[in-house]
Amino acid sequence: MRTWRRIILGVVILGGAGVAYWKLAIPKHRVEVESELVMLGDLDGDRRWTGADARLLEGFVAAPASATSPLAWRLDLNRNGLVDEEDRRILTALVAAGGDPYAAEEAARTAGGPFPRPRELYRYVSLSEYLPRPGWAIAYPGAKDSVLGWLADWPMPAGGGTYAQALDAAIYDEALRFDGAWRRRAPGLLPEERAYAERKLARLEALRRAGDRFELLLALMELVEDAETLTVQGQPAWSLKLLAFRDHLREVQASPLMADFAAGRSDWRPVLAAVSAHLRADLGLAYDFETLGPPRNLTDLEAYLQRGEWQYYKTTAREADFRALIGWAQHDPRYLRAVSRTSRRLQDPRVENHNLPMVLLYREALRLVGGDRKRAVGLLDETIRIPFGWIKSIPRESLPGSLALDNFLLPGNMEDGADKSRHWNVFGGISLYKSPQEALDLALKRELQDLKDERYSAEAMREFFRDMIANLNGMYHVMAVNPALLKP
Repeated sequence: MRTWRRIILGVVILGGAGVAYWKLAIPKHRVEVESELVMLGDLDGDRRWTGADARLLEGFVAAPASATSPLAWRLDLNRNGLVDEEDRRILTALVAAGGDPYAAEEAARTAGGPFPRPRELYRYVSLSEYLPRPGWAIAYPGAKDSVLGWLADWPMPAGGGTYAQALDAAIYDEALRFDGAWRRRAPGLLPEERAYAERKLARLEALRRAGDRFELLLALMELVEDAETLTVQGQPAWSLKLLAFRDHLREVQASPLMADFAAGRSDWRPVLAAVSAHLRADLGLAYDFETLGPPRNLTDLEAYLQRGEWQYYKTTAREADFRALIGWAQHDPRYLRAVSRTSRRLQDPRVENHNLPMVLLYREALRLVGGDRKRAVGLLDETIRIPFGWIKSIPRESLPGSLALDNFLLPGNMEDGADKSRHWNVFGGISLYKSPQEALDLALKRELQDLKDERYSAEAMREFFRDMIANLNGMYHVMAVNPALLKP
């Protein structure tokens, strides 16, 4: 027996020593970083610079948005953050030299011009590293007949420059992306989709004429997201009416009824009676807010089962997806522009600062999980909590007083924190697990309960409308985004 104990003890010691050596003595195993060697300008993945790469580039010149983000990153051969004419010339020279970077460099020097050293044309890139998509700075042939009549005259982006020039470059890039999406979608648009697009295009033109570059950029991004992800086809008519109801809630917010309530000249009943009237007119639903019941039925077994499924998707979210989504939120230029739209305290009653960045977050989560809506909602629900944990670990005196404590990566204003983001995602998720109708019913009951708990105060009424707008935005977009339309 002692012999066996000694053998077992020896095996355990040797095994432990082997694992320790494997983990601690071999540097590759101590640092969990996996990288790949990227050959800039190699667009077809054959590890050579050939005419096929040059032809692919010319195809992207005709349709810049058709280049996936990883391919666009490989096209930035001079590493200035733009795909420009110099990148085009470098790739052309490499192809002309038969794919030999030394020969291409010698030819350029003979002609008296600079050229990247061969080693500069390769990059080791961590598989978890976020690779920003470079801007586009090559003349776009479609500009002359674009639906955006001003595109042909927009200044061509240049490297470096001022904040204003950076905004112009981002607008140009977004305009190219929208033009490509419009050309794909325009022939098959339904009448209501075309009318919706025309209203947004008219707003674009008004912003351009007013010279409001930042809002012009965000309005373009909204159009791009609509064109690349949304379609009325296949959507139940009822879910589309959610947006009409949302817009009517915004009208009630700005109505004399709301002003009289806020000033104490009337109670809450006329305001919620107007909401009831819109529910009936827009959605065919009858709600009496004076007699509306509680938000949860504790005897409903199906609700518990669905909650269990929701928790399953949250807890099974992969660490790699967390890291990728957080890295994206920290670095993606489009998201950082969208999430930067904030207002002074209590100056965003219509929750207009919030929806676009949430759409972008949800789209990226959906891409990471392969188009599975439930997994995307679960990943997003868990990720929303992470910045809150980070901020709580920072001493309060070290935080800026002008921004929310828990939403450095999340949309919204100081008074919102992560609240509106969770509303958007949670009720979007309920639309998946139940239905948009049941999600709306639960949202109305929950927000009314909060209003009752706060004794129908003016502040609580303001948040009733703001929460409902965030709920409706999430319900519509989580249901309406078509994974088949998504592109990298």
